[in-house]
Amino acid sequence: MPHRTVVVLATGGVELLDLTGPLEVFSAATRLFGSTGGSRGYRTLVAGPERGPLLCSGGVQVVADLAWHELDQPIDTLVVAGSVQVRPDGVTAAVDPALVAWLRERVTLAPQVSGQHGGPVPVRRIASVCTGAHVLAAAGLLEGRRATTHWASAAALAAEHPELVVDADAVFVQDGPIWTSAGVSTGIDLSLALVAADHGERVARQLARWLVMYLKRPGGQSQFSTALTLDLARRPSIRRLQEWLPENLDGDLTVTALAERAGISPRHFARLFLAETGSTPAVYVTRLRVEAAVRRLIELDEPLPVTARGCGFGSVESLHRAFRSRLGVSPAAYRARFRSPAASVCRHPDPSLPPRPPRPPRPPRPPDQGAQSCLEPLSPNHSRPRRTLPSPAPPTCC
Repeated sequence: MPHRTVVVLATGGVELLDLTGPLEVFSAATRLFGSTGGSRGYRTLVAGPERGPLLCSGGVQVVADLAWHELDQPIDTLVVAGSVQVRPDGVTAAVDPALVAWLRERVTLAPQVSGQHGGPVPVRRIASVCTGAHVLAAAGLLEGRRATTHWASAAALAAEHPELVVDADAVFVQDGPIWTSAGVSTGIDLSLALVAADHGERVARQLARWLVMYLKRPGGQSQFSTALTLDLARRPSIRRLQEWLPENLDGDLTVTALAERAGISPRHFARLFLAETGSTPAVYVTRLRVEAAVRRLIELDEPLPVTARGCGFGSVESLHRAFRSRLGVSPAAYRARFRSPAASVCRHPDPSLPPRPPRPPRPPRPPDQGAQSCLEPLSPNHSRPRRTLPSPAPPTCC
């Protein structure tokens, strides 16, 4: 059976990583499957305004396999890579009218329809990377949907297209068959999520290891940490306090305690902190604590009371209130949705509970059960027995 076809649409000045990030994920997945992959692999194509060389933003040229008006066969995944325009008044998303017209006239989300030359091109799902969301919105593909884009163009996207809901903080967003991602490197996160949707989390985790990804980020995670989204104070006493806070969230962080540490009266400290950071001390501390709790919920297998105490909430009830206020979900619901599959190996038991009995020692590994390489091609049957095989050649890298 043929591979799934992935087409990345690009225009002149395309951001290089917006284009190559998804291509590398899908092509690496195909190499990971090896000769046993069959229809599980991906066939990747780059489509531009015309066939041939395409100049990227960094001055690198890539070669478009074909022009987008030549596409007339069913496409599994259609990805619109982002590009920007530099103007005297700043940087804006580049929207190619010809590409918008082609998307409006030729593309249909009808995966069961056969493609015919000159007729609609059936696509199972459509995705955008970075400012590519502006192109999808202009083509009417995001109407009534949730979407995200690069943080710098999110406000413009929302203003230009009030018919959609812009989540300016998400890494990527899925709304039905439409997927959108934030800036640049998040195209890799989006593509890993698409592979996971096709083949499961186990395959996506194995692929992330091959790509040496630090973490396969869930889509609902913030693009930035609190430390990056809030102003760094100019006054040294407040700036030192900002640097000290993330490592001391379980302490007394009332206005009185923070003011004493900064050497300022509580009333003056509250006014000064707001003026320097744009946030009250209480809101700032809560954001840091929620962010720390989010990391622990995703990365650690620990009871909620331990998370609450470790992040300075004092009780699970306070943790719940903060999550409901900041994120709109409970801590348990957040963990269920975004938890890293590897978290189960990082156990931090509640010290208030009785210790678990020690595990019996493992028997020695028999000689014929050597560890498999993470690059060994996967088979459709994930429960196959392990056995010693010659190590396959690693995928070719450029």
